[in-house]
Amino acid sequence: MTQQQQRPLAFAAFVMNTASHITHGLWRDPEGDQIRFNELDLWVDLAKRLEAGGFDAIFFADVVGLYGDYGGGWDFHAELGLQIPSNDPLVILSALAAATTDIGLAFTAGPIQQPPFNFARQVATLDHASNGRIAWNIVSNLLGWENFSHAERLPHDERYGLLDEYLDVLYKLWEGSWDEGALLQDRASGRHADPSKIHKINHVSERFRVEGPHLVAPSPQRTPLLFQAGSSPVGRDFAAQHAEAQFIATPNPGSARALIGDTRRLVEQHGRHRDDLKFFQGLSFVVCSTEAEARAKEAELEAKVDIEGQIAHFGGSVGIDLGGYDRDTPIDVIHTEGGQSGLNWLRESVEGRTPTLEDIVRLRARGGRVVGTPEQIADVLSSWRDAGVDGINVINATIPGSYVEFIDHVLPVLRDRGLARREYAEGTLRRKLFGTDRLPDRHPAARYRGAFTPQPAGAAS
Repeated sequence: MTQQQQRPLAFAAFVMNTASHITHGLWRDPEGDQIRFNELDLWVDLAKRLEAGGFDAIFFADVVGLYGDYGGGWDFHAELGLQIPSNDPLVILSALAAATTDIGLAFTAGPIQQPPFNFARQVATLDHASNGRIAWNIVSNLLGWENFSHAERLPHDERYGLLDEYLDVLYKLWEGSWDEGALLQDRASGRHADPSKIHKINHVSERFRVEGPHLVAPSPQRTPLLFQAGSSPVGRDFAAQHAEAQFIATPNPGSARALIGDTRRLVEQHGRHRDDLKFFQGLSFVVCSTEAEARAKEAELEAKVDIEGQIAHFGGSVGIDLGGYDRDTPIDVIHTEGGQSGLNWLRESVEGRTPTLEDIVRLRARGGRVVGTPEQIADVLSSWRDAGVDGINVINATIPGSYVEFIDHVLPVLRDRGLARREYAEGTLRRKLFGTDRLPDRHPAARYRGAFTPQPAGAAS
């Protein structure tokens, strides 16, 4: 068995501060508490449960606008609760940081939401408050474009150009504005910081004007752990250049192996090590003591799922109203500047023909679901690990029930098989996952370390 096959998987809880996130209609289930999404106690209690159970991170998805119309408008979304209302996860992370000590705290945000200077300040503050446990899921944003000051919605690929420059500004602030040793806090001399080691960045472009300096001294990680989820060609290339972890939604381990191998090739083309990028596969679980019981429980779950909501969510995510199409319509008629990941996943999931909207009904309800006993689930997760997957993004049907079942019944079996670690490593989230607190020198952010430090007179240029 190779070292790659022997390593334990990492586990993240995939949640959203809303009532109906991925599996729609389950907020009506009396066994689920996600209807309490407005209550801070729900998220604090969940984070503490996940940490006690050994999860590596709690990861908050987010949107900043409505999904595209369904049936000619957005009334359906509000009636179903399809990610509306939806609260800002960044606001509650400090409470979760105070209630926990080891679990990573990941949130989602994109460049349209706020200027880079203020964003850098907020994230660095959270990284201090959590002792280095913050992760940022970088998105290029389609939903919500109309809610901010950007007059024109950029096409899919051009949004990554905006994101590249946004990151460039953040890297200058996080990595370059403060040299190591700038914060002195010397009571005897009365010097709190060395101004010669604190620098303005003076970034000027058509999009951004940021003078600086960064107002927050370097946090434990400086730059938060960087996640990304796009699977389009431009999205994968972006991940290969910048991300440390990528969320994927492949239909089977074979597809995952191909995607991971090709993306790691891109990682190396960008001058990074292939293991600088970890891959988290999204999966949901139905677990019981026997397979028959698990299948019966799955049938009960499917009866509760709002199928129309699954179609509306998919259509909204790719920017097209699917309410006016027959369910046997091939998805190739759909052209969109929206997210490409869902369309790619559907094409990979159906062999020998073009997927239809009816396949959305089936695959959105069942795809990525693992059903069986804890031992059977461990067998499946072993095959994902052997395909090169580094972690699992655990999707819930109910909160906290889906996670309680996984913690109580599946994780003990995984630990016995070496598929899950037994205890947390010390230090920051990056140290727990990669063995170091800071980004390696081969990451593009590292080029700004010392970049603003004045050179001595006569120094070689």
